[in-house]
Amino acid sequence: MTLRDQGMAIALPGDVSRIINTLTDAGYEAYAVGGCVRDSLLGRAPADWDITTSALPRDVKRLFRRTVDTGIQHGTVTVMFKMKGYEVTTYRIDGHYSDGRHPDSVTFAASLEEDLKRRDFTINAMAYNSAVGLVDIFGGKDDLEAGIVRAVGVAEERFNEDALRIMRAFRFAAQLGFAIDDETRKAASKLAENLQMVSAERIRIELTKLAVSPHPELIGEMYRAGITKYFLPEMDEAMECAQNNIHHCFTVGEHILEAMKSFEKPAGLTDREFEYIRLALLLHDLGKSRCKTTGDDGVDHFHGHAKISEAMSREIMKRLKFDNETIKTVSALVLYHDARPEPAPAYVRRAMNKMGTDIFRLFLCVQKADIMGQSDYKREEKLSYLEELGRVYEQVVETGDPITVAELAINGSDLMEMGVRPGPLMGEILKKLLDLVLEDPSCNTKQALKEKVRELNLTEE
Repeated sequence: MTLRDQGMAIALPGDVSRIINTLTDAGYEAYAVGGCVRDSLLGRAPADWDITTSALPRDVKRLFRRTVDTGIQHGTVTVMFKMKGYEVTTYRIDGHYSDGRHPDSVTFAASLEEDLKRRDFTINAMAYNSAVGLVDIFGGKDDLEAGIVRAVGVAEERFNEDALRIMRAFRFAAQLGFAIDDETRKAASKLAENLQMVSAERIRIELTKLAVSPHPELIGEMYRAGITKYFLPEMDEAMECAQNNIHHCFTVGEHILEAMKSFEKPAGLTDREFEYIRLALLLHDLGKSRCKTTGDDGVDHFHGHAKISEAMSREIMKRLKFDNETIKTVSALVLYHDARPEPAPAYVRRAMNKMGTDIFRLFLCVQKADIMGQSDYKREEKLSYLEELGRVYEQVVETGDPITVAELAINGSDLMEMGVRPGPLMGEILKKLLDLVLEDPSCNTKQALKEKVRELNLTEE
């Protein structure tokens, strides 16, 4: 990987320069630090800018008009400019991590070097200001150039301080397309059991970032390092579940990773929808190991795996504290991922009604990725079918065909005028009318639907 021209200064945002200059003018040291420096060297736009300083929190609060005590017990004050906040943290040395997550104590350090020593990886342990330039004590720039994720100092010490760094090592490798240093990998494998001390919320965040990264297949490397069993043991089952079937050439787990890797974000898909799809692909076949049967001919079958996978996906996402909307959407995609509606308007309308229009749209993406993770057997036929299904879906959407009861030309008030009282019968009538309209949208007029109610003698006597 080629870094940006090292002769060029990092372009610090105006607010960041203002914070650094205010602190240095007052006699303190201050630098942009961590991920923002890493991303700047890679030519990427940093999502956040963090600042480290020799100033104590009370000094930072004195120098800036608007501050928030976001982590003052750990030396962090957020400096606010308009609606944007910048974390400013005093140089510090962390004490012992008895819970594998938080330091039992924090001691403010006298030097930038002491502060950088406590950071996780060399690529995240660089600092910069315009006056001094790049401060790179641990070889972060060289590791960026070589494409390596390496722990600062002794890897076991870093992972004992915070076990989540084990997942972060693989996540950074997946996001950046980097390799993991051998000693760092060995330490991660050795101390993986410590992940059991990490909260489900923190595990979820790292797993999601890894799932949506350019290289989600690194989950497979985590399995081989003995790490996944501590946060997603279902993946271990999948990685070890063979598929002796003409449609497959990978184990279940390998197929999952191939499917995830094959799906890149297309135009028109939001970040949230991309996340739903990658997560659905991660979970869609986990039930196969629990319903596998082998015929007399030696061929493996996985009847009912979608329903089992859907139940497992709900359990996993609840365990990892995903929000309700994600659980609802992803589990629906898992449930329907193997559906095969006929590519004809009436069948597509019925499928859209059953799944929901938004789920159907995402289901098309999931199914294509699923196909790409299978063997080459009949792949062109499968993709041709899916392409035709997509065309019919677009046609249905473009023509505005009714899909739900709410889109019927007749409603409860109309039925009440015809003598139908609110209750189960009204719901039954609306369902029958929707079935009719899903088959033939031209029937969706108030007159035609009222005639159908009378014809079927559906009103109450």
